[in-house]
Parts: sequence; structure tokens; C-alpha cells
Amino acid sequence: MPEAATAPATRAMIGDSEFDRDTALTRRAPGVYDIDLSAGWTIISAVNGGYLLAVLGRALADALPHADPFTISAHYLTASQPGPAVVRTDVVRTGRTLSTGQASLFQYDDEGREVERIRVLASYGDLDTLPDDVRTTARPPVIPPMEHCFGPEDGPAPVDGSSAITDRLMLKLDPSTLGWALGQPSGKGEMRAWFGLADGRDPDPLSLLLAVDALPPTAFEIGLKGWVPTVELTVHVRCRPAPGPLRVSITTRNLAGGFLEEDAEVWDSADRLVAQSRQLARVRLG
Repeated sequence: MPEAATAPATRAMIGDSEFDRDTALTRRAPGVYDIDLSAGWTIISAVNGGYLLAVLGRALADALPHADPFTISAHYLTASQPGPAVVRTDVVRTGRTLSTGQASLFQYDDEGREVERIRVLASYGDLDTLPDDVRTTARPPVIPPMEHCFGPEDGPAPVDGSSAITDRLMLKLDPSTLGWALGQPSGKGEMRAWFGLADGRDPDPLSLLLAVDALPPTAFEIGLKGWVPTVELTVHVRCRPAPGPLRVSITTRNLAGGFLEEDAEVWDSADRLVAQSRQLARVRLG
């Protein structure tokens, strides 16, 4: 696997990478956390939904007796901006194998009023206790070797501030899903890529929450342009990922009424399906 071709000279460790620093929260009181949302995870001026999900996921990991997200569903209410935010969590139920909690992220508007940005309901457990029995018809996506794929660095220089998140990712897109970048979208609604963090940090359950929402929108390959804001996103984490790059496959089958769904699968270097997600997103037509 061509990991070394794009790996940084010094790899960041889990717990000591830019992703960990930028999702770290300060506990103000039991269940209440402060954070300064980093501008490094923005697209245009909006904070990426996967990064936000990882922030709330980290808060819940601290608030609940179990550390690993098993399922997490988020409703994006208003667009988050870089800067101060408050996360409030509530423990809904605790059990022997699963604990359930909810969390909301708030920011302040220009008049100083608190605005809820995102609300999450999640169940957490211990991925290391799951049985090894796997019965599946799912297969890893077929993606060319990394050296035959293309990243943001292979295209024209972006407009300043338009896609800061790409500087923090190792993203290599399957050429067969890049027709949109050449003005020739395939119309298939598919996106596939190798994925990792730019500083070489290995994946963990929290970074999987970022991975499902970090690729270009499948709407681009349908022939649409512009921002595709997430309305709702549900992620299922199936097992702890092995070290090394991930493969992410996202498909859209139905665009109707100005909304589309995106179904994502994330596979690790051991050919295991480690996460799945579905999101509903709004698109601009015309």
C-alpha cells in the first residue's frame, strides 16, 4: 500500500496532532465545554460538518462512561463560524455496554444572543469488546494506487481562504470521479478517495466522524456547483480502524426537491468496513 509516498517525514501521534488540538475542549462545568473552533477546518467561511461532529463526539466521549461512538446523528441547524463556541451535553441513559447522550453546540450572534448550531444524539460503547464475527457482502471500493490518484495540490491554486481544510488532509481522489474538475462530470454521483490527516496521524473512531464528510460533494459529479450544506448526518462506527490510510466511497442515487442523500463507506488498511454514514444535504439548482 503506497502510504510512504505521501506520509510526512515525522508522523503525528494520536492525541498529539492538529486534529486533536483543534477538537480539544475545556470543561467549564460538568457537561459544559468551551472550544475555539479553528478556521483551519473551513470551506469558504463555514466550518466543516465532519470536524464539528468530531468536536461534539469528543465532548460526549468525556461526558459518558463509554469512550467510543457507535452511532451518532447530527442535525445542522445554522452554519458554524470559526471562533468561540460552547458545547452542552446531557446523559440520557447509561448501561453496561452502551451509553446514550445528547449534545448541542452554541455560538453567539452579533447581538450577543446564543444560537444553537448543531444538535447530536449518540450511543457510545467500547469497540474493543465487540466480537470478531463478520458476515458481510460489502466489498472495499476499487481505487487506483495512491500515486495514480490526484489531490488538491495537483489542481489550480485555490482562492485564499476557500478551502483551508484541504491543507490538513491527505486526500487523493480516484480519477474516475474527477470529471467535474475538468468540466466533464460523469453524472453518476460518485466520489472515491484515499483519506488521511496531513500530519500522518493514524485514524481512530473520532477521526472517522471527519472522514465521512471530508470529500468533495457527490453533487459535483452530477453536474452541480456551489455549497452543499448538510441538513442531517448519521454515522455508524463499526470497529476501531487499523493504522494507515483509509479508503472512502460516497454515492448519491436520488436528487429530488433540492435535496440529495450521500451514503458513505470508510475502509481501513486491513480491508475492514470501519464506518458507514448517510446524510441529507441541500443543493442549489439552476
